[in-house]
Amino acid sequence: MKDFKNKSLESKFKELEDFIDSLEDKKAELIIVLHKAQEIFGYIPREVQQFVAQKLGVHTSKVYGVVSFYSFFNMTPQGQYPISICMGTACYVRDSEKILDEFKKILGITIGEVTDDGKFSINVLRCVGACGLAPVVMIGEKVYGRVTPDKVSKIIQECE
Repeated sequence: MKDFKNKSLESKFKELEDFIDSLEDKKAELIIVLHKAQEIFGYIPREVQQFVAQKLGVHTSKVYGVVSFYSFFNMTPQGQYPISICMGTACYVRDSEKILDEFKKILGITIGEVTDDGKFSINVLRCVGACGLAPVVMIGEKVYGRVTPDKVSKIIQECE
């Protein structure tokens, strides 16, 4: 931790370390620790994954495997309004790709990027579990169902 020059970053690592130290069975709590890490940092970059692995006594590849497997973990910074477009089968056959293209066009970013003002980021999901509402878009925890490309600008305006 001594290598980190940013005091705010140091305090975040300290908060995560304190949380981990409070756990009885550290190795069994990997997902809980990763949720806490994402809450503290906003996402889980490589440095945080390495720190978690070291503190839990597990290999970094195990941490990476969990972070990359579950869609609720992010390895890149997210916008204030993280937009997730479902690309599961039901959504895909109902043109979710066109919805994704419209978000990209309006916001001027692509998958995994954040707008310059930090407000929006775009990601895709494999399934939201709301197939009856396909195609589905989530912004944060809010679900938008039966989205069409012409509704995208209105959805963005609701957030602003």
